[in-house]
Amino acid sequence: MQQPLETREDALAFLLGRIDYERTHVIPYARRGFKLGRMRRLLAALGDPHLGLSAIHVAGTKGKGSTCVMLAEILRAAGYRTALYTSPHLDRIEERFMIDGRPCDEAVFVELVREVAPVVADFDRRRATAGDDQGPTYFEITTAMAFLHFARSGAEVAVLEVGLGGRLDSTNVCRPLVTAITSISFDHTGQLGTTLAAIAGEKAGIIKPGVPVVSSVVEPEPCDAITAVALRRGSPLIQRDIDFAFLDKKAAEEAPEVPGGRRLDFFAPAAVRAPRLADVAIGMLGHHQAANAATAIAVVESLRDRGFPIGDAHVRHGLKEAKAPARVEVIQKDPLFIVDAAHNVASAAALADTLRTTFPDLFSEDRGLAAGAPSRTLVFATSSDKDAAGMMRRLAPLFDRVLLTRYENNPRFIPPDQLKSQLGEILAEKEVVVCRDPLAAGEALASGPADAIVIAGSFFIAAEMRALFNPEPQAKANTV
Repeated sequence: MQQPLETREDALAFLLGRIDYERTHVIPYARRGFKLGRMRRLLAALGDPHLGLSAIHVAGTKGKGSTCVMLAEILRAAGYRTALYTSPHLDRIEERFMIDGRPCDEAVFVELVREVAPVVADFDRRRATAGDDQGPTYFEITTAMAFLHFARSGAEVAVLEVGLGGRLDSTNVCRPLVTAITSISFDHTGQLGTTLAAIAGEKAGIIKPGVPVVSSVVEPEPCDAITAVALRRGSPLIQRDIDFAFLDKKAAEEAPEVPGGRRLDFFAPAAVRAPRLADVAIGMLGHHQAANAATAIAVVESLRDRGFPIGDAHVRHGLKEAKAPARVEVIQKDPLFIVDAAHNVASAAALADTLRTTFPDLFSEDRGLAAGAPSRTLVFATSSDKDAAGMMRRLAPLFDRVLLTRYENNPRFIPPDQLKSQLGEILAEKEVVVCRDPLAAGEALASGPADAIVIAGSFFIAAEMRALFNPEPQAKANTV
């Protein structure tokens, strides 16, 4: 018998009871656990709310979340009622369901779960006859909730971030106006493949027949895989360094709260010398965000071709105002405290590059130690399916002290003592402190002075440490 769903806690408990591949060690992406047929049947039982949504669908190994935020801000600036679906969330599950920059209201969230729950229960009862080895998953349910919420809120455009891969991701039932692929690098290799071409093939699964696809992928192997899918599906391919390009221009005056803001010139096509848009300010830090901004502009150009009246002023405003939590997020300036959700080798390399170029006085690799306690501290925790050594090789040279810890609200973590063993050689010349949990890491941070503190390794450690040092009521630990 279905338990009553009266409160937010009831709704969270219901979702926690579902299979959640964000919280498991084994993600059977290519096997029976992931199948779009079940997602389509779930949505059909809910009235197919996704079919009336005009969507922009974004995949990629890294950069997809930031690109989605940028696109949503540009569309809002142009006057569109804009929905944004991203994952995972940092503080509250309602963050996944955004309308015009605001998370879903708590009461609406509970009502959405209440409406979906009996449909899910029916699927559970009938799964054997339907050929399913399990009922709808956590991500399938939250994706269905997003489509319901967006349709009922009158969203004119929905920006959708792929959860994992693309081809079999629950979001891949949408009907996009434009699709985009931000980057390809090694991550989730157990599910997506062990070559860049295989990973690109899975990401390219979001490409729809005849629908334009913007690709910021520049490496030949994954480029060829994406091009092959676009050709097979008759989808116009808008490719970086061919159809568009950008020049990243560091401009500290554009980030008043911290040094190191950026501007870019956007060229379309790439071979044209005069920029299509010049001196566009970007609100987020890092060269990788300039690349994401160029991808967003290329998507907007495609929307314009389809009749969307989005002006250059809207693009400028949206890119300057766009902010994404835990993407080189400066929590405080003295001492410098940065939270970043870098969780694979490519994103760790991007973080290291951003630290060097944005804060060169602090993060020069040959900077000597100040007198006394270590001055640059990294707090690091990561998941068992990640390349911890690869990430640490990129980050360790910038730090004097490393605190190894774990997160609490997800079982995928590597135990900190095991992490120390894995990273022993890489951290041989560093001061290494093993912290049993985020609270212990916080206490270790408070035990001595530091010029700079950086949190990295996982969305989950970013969320828990961010809440610890920025404990607003809405940022309490959330186990969903």
